[in-house]
Amino acid sequence: MALKPRWRGFQLCARMPDFFLMLLFRGCLIGAVNLKSSNRNPVVQEFESVELSCIITDSQTNDPRIEWKKIQNAQTTYVFFDNKIQGDLAGRAEMLGKTSLKIWNVTRTDSALYRCEVVARNDRKEMDEIVIELTVQVKPLPPVCRVPKSVPVGKMATLYCQEKEGYPPPHYSWYRNDIPLPKDSRANPRFQNSSFLLNSETGTLVFSAVHKDDSGQYYCIASNDAGSARCEEQKMEVYDLNIGGIIGGVLVVLAVLALITVGICCAYRRGYFINNKQNEESYKTPGKPDGVNYIRTDEEGDFRHKSSFVI
Repeated sequence: MALKPRWRGFQLCARMPDFFLMLLFRGCLIGAVNLKSSNRNPVVQEFESVELSCIITDSQTNDPRIEWKKIQNAQTTYVFFDNKIQGDLAGRAEMLGKTSLKIWNVTRTDSALYRCEVVARNDRKEMDEIVIELTVQVKPLPPVCRVPKSVPVGKMATLYCQEKEGYPPPHYSWYRNDIPLPKDSRANPRFQNSSFLLNSETGTLVFSAVHKDDSGQYYCIASNDAGSARCEEQKMEVYDLNIGGIIGGVLVVLAVLALITVGICCAYRRGYFINNKQNEESYKTPGKPDGVNYIRTDEEGDFRHKSSFVI
């Protein structure tokens, strides 16, 4: 029984260093400005309002200096400086309490890092800062879709869907006759007669070889966390190749070429091309007859001939 008081005293002595360390640590924190935020990664949709939280937890300075800065594309600009809103947020923002910032009607260009800086001259640690990342989500616009109107059976076909305004970048899904298409036709027995691959990030729907069952009305939906939008339906028709018609057309062309060849051969045999050459030669100027000399004099102004005889 007599050992218990001594043991308690030993425990108290053993705890004394921790107690003094705690007092020392608390003493170091007294008079040091410290910040915190209720949300360091706020996410908001375009044209809504958002609060960037910056709260002073410890400070001995009654009137600290507050600054907000925007960091975007490796550039830093003032948002709140010299007790007023600066830059493109002028007229769209206000201070809440001493340090927090509220932005109205946010746009996609407001997505950035925002740094809250507090300078407390009367504190042992005079400055503290906190960085908040703001993400503004943008609903996609109706995407641009391209669907081939007609494709022969067995040929390759590619359908395109693209949207450039949404943020985060949207994912794409394709529908045929209001039925959603899987990313791989082989993964769904319902599309066992088809052979296509859907890339949900680029929006392309590629058929390696179209089938008659692939005919139908197609449209695409672009969607992200802010919403979704779709393009108008477009019809793709898959038709059979008319092999008999193609063969018949080739035979007709060959028959026409054969008739032309026979006609040219007959014309040569009947001398149409030879007679033309002879007619051209008949129009040549006749030569001078033997024994006649053509002499032109200045007085006559024309030609006269003089006969000569050889004895």
